[in-house]
Amino acid sequence: MLPEIPTEELAAALDDAAARLVEAAGIREPPVDALVVARALGIAVATDDRQPGRARYVRLAGIAGAAARPSILLRPEPRVERRQWAVAHEIGEQAAHEVFAHLDVEPCVAPPGARETVANQLAVRLLLPRQWFFPDAIANDWDVLALKHRYATASHELLARRMLDYSLPVLISVYDHGELSFRRGNVAGLPQSPSSMERSCHAAAYVSGRPHVDRNALQSVQAWPIHEPGWKREIMRVAWNDDLSDDAV
Repeated sequence: MLPEIPTEELAAALDDAAARLVEAAGIREPPVDALVVARALGIAVATDDRQPGRARYVRLAGIAGAAARPSILLRPEPRVERRQWAVAHEIGEQAAHEVFAHLDVEPCVAPPGARETVANQLAVRLLLPRQWFFPDAIANDWDVLALKHRYATASHELLARRMLDYSLPVLISVYDHGELSFRRGNVAGLPQSPSSMERSCHAAAYVSGRPHVDRNALQSVQAWPIHEPGWKREIMRVAWNDDLSDDAV
């Protein structure tokens, strides 16, 4: 995204900007309601069933010459998490300039797509602030289902993907209808293909519909079934118990 900026510096700038937004909204504990943050910033949120995309930021003309009011127009969406993400992303779009300023980067000379990437990363951190999420994740043994109760405005997949931002070497996978649809690690050298231990853990969660955990001396594998009528998804997390070695991967 911004290749000249060290990863740690970029992450710190994003975390700092998100923390300021949450603090400005007066939110003192999770879950973070992106609509509350928007209101605190003076941004109105309204539903527009003609909206082609999930959301867009506009300035609506005021009545009788009043100043135009910043607004986010949302497409009707039954899932709370999708509405929350759409609003958080639009807030991220508007706050992206703070991250660029913090990094002393001119937005006009940033690589194509940098603003969109910053907006996405701010949205993640707005719903899952570092100062709360990682202590909670550690306290709950990174249990996606337990964390979902506390961070209700974030989707299960977003909770899992946020784990990739922690320093511990981990690999997150998502399966839809039994097929691998997402797999990413946070350090180089993690296995591209699921191990036999992963496959076994996934199969147990897929068939039983209940969370499953396998552990050995090198790694722990956790699988959480997110099953709904007509849709079966499993989210998996593999973590290594010590520094990675050739034997571990």
